[in-house]
Amino acid sequence: METYKSCCERSCIDCGNAACQYGGTFPEFCSGARASEETFRLVIEKYNEPENLKFMQTAAAVEYEGYCKLTRVEEIADFAGRMGYKRLGIATCVGLIREARTMARYLRHKGFEVFGIGCKVGQIPKQDLGIPEECNAIGVSICNPILQAELLGQAGTEFNIVMGLCVGHDTVFYKYSQAPVTTLITKDRVTCHNPAAVLYNAETFYKKKLFD
Repeated sequence: METYKSCCERSCIDCGNAACQYGGTFPEFCSGARASEETFRLVIEKYNEPENLKFMQTAAAVEYEGYCKLTRVEEIADFAGRMGYKRLGIATCVGLIREARTMARYLRHKGFEVFGIGCKVGQIPKQDLGIPEECNAIGVSICNPILQAELLGQAGTEFNIVMGLCVGHDTVFYKYSQAPVTTLITKDRVTCHNPAAVLYNAETFYKKKLFD
């Protein structure tokens, strides 16, 4: 797919009119309006690949029917069921093992098989990866997203759910997961795993911390 540089380096995050959603005039720097017909052709081709098409159609149905009614926990079960998945995987931080157990209990109640792997699986010392010794202060074993992905793959999971993996560790898990992935919990211990709270309070409580 071709690349391009938008006018003045501005993009959707610099736009205030949301014409792409509500109609109206696009700004000069509009990323969508500036994309070529070839780009759109390639994108539509990818969406029409059978798996992608099923993802998009199913996601649209879940969004429409559950809009402002279903929680994300319920949406994940709804999506997985509509996709025909039977065996689900959970890649969890061990610090959220209680939440992962609750999620597994709910999914099993909904008729799914559930297999979960904690992040410290394998108990590999951090020093084996050249991680500085001072990092042992918060645990001597590495978080192990590659092994999590591998063991879920060996278990035959069809759809994996991330629950609280660290920044970067989640990236590695997404990279190596053999099944499609969704995220239920994004780790942020400071905000009780609600990272958007910082953005909602960026002009008040967190302003000095973020922008000083």
